[in-house]
Amino acid sequence: MQQKYLLKLSGFLLILALTTIIACNTNDETEEYTPVSPVVLDITQVPYPKLSDYKFFEGTLKNQTPSYKVLPYEPASQLFTDYAHKKRFVWMPSGVKATYDGDGKILKFPTGTALIKTFYYENVQPANTTRIIETRVMIKKGVDENLKDIWIFANYVWNNDQTEAYLDLAGSYFPISWKDENDVIKSSNYRIPSGTECLTCHKSNEKPIPIGPKPQSLNFNYNYTNGSTNQLAKWKEEGYLESYPSNIVSTVNWKDTSKPLETRVRSYIDANCAHCHATNSHCDYRPMRFAFSETADPTNLGVCVAPQENIDNSLTHIVNKGNAQRSVMHFRMSSVNEATRMPLLGRTIVHEEGLQLIEQWINSLTPACN
Repeated sequence: MQQKYLLKLSGFLLILALTTIIACNTNDETEEYTPVSPVVLDITQVPYPKLSDYKFFEGTLKNQTPSYKVLPYEPASQLFTDYAHKKRFVWMPSGVKATYDGDGKILKFPTGTALIKTFYYENVQPANTTRIIETRVMIKKGVDENLKDIWIFANYVWNNDQTEAYLDLAGSYFPISWKDENDVIKSSNYRIPSGTECLTCHKSNEKPIPIGPKPQSLNFNYNYTNGSTNQLAKWKEEGYLESYPSNIVSTVNWKDTSKPLETRVRSYIDANCAHCHATNSHCDYRPMRFAFSETADPTNLGVCVAPQENIDNSLTHIVNKGNAQRSVMHFRMSSVNEATRMPLLGRTIVHEEGLQLIEQWINSLTPACN
């Protein structure tokens, strides 16, 4: 009897020991496995000669499938670039985060951050194909002796086979035709910018800076592969962002007609014009200040402000209330002449829908300017 009991007890203890070993091994394996981003970014070696060198994307390069920890994002209103579609991504090294510095200020990014933006067209003629033209990368390499950020540009132009993109900061043109969502054929002599042209828009005090990723422009939901989530919350979840306030005054999608017309206009102007019309930026000398946080004051939008130069005697104000045809803003947006168009760079054709938005807004303003 006692012998049978001891045998049963021994068997029980053996099973218990084996279960414990298996459980421990399983837990150990789980604890030991930590996913690692495949991205290769040595700030002493960048920019690399090829886009694929960074390993930002997995699988076929042209599919733009982001690698682990390469996070897609999108601003509420986008900068117009001859109707090109854009895919944007951010990547940061392990263990560092961006910090909030104001609703309308660029996030303070850590050294090693890469901001990636790919420009492409769909329904490209004559075969209705997709064509990627360029991928622009901005990389933060550190800070200078005055603790100012050091960013570099790395522009990659795609080959005809769409298998690779190569570093090229010389600037060039790419003629392209495509069919839009209304089955209308459009054409553009698309401009791939030079390094100097990149700096024209992306600068403060003559130093390169990003211009897109601001909390006010990211504070809305994005459809990620695992569901829709607020972008700022997603960045925080990914370990890419410290805490941020809950009461951010945000821009909107200018195409959203459910939003007030003025808010849509201010959001459009912020995305397309504010980076140049700002203190210590390219158009600092002009009176307008187009940042979303500043355009609640209509004077900063140029409303009833006299132009600095006489382009045409009929253009009496930057924004002439109730009369788009006598407004410098409307004239510059409808121009493709390099001497008079606005924005100066980034487009070679007119943004018809954006121009219609501005025209509708100007014509709605009352009373008339004196």
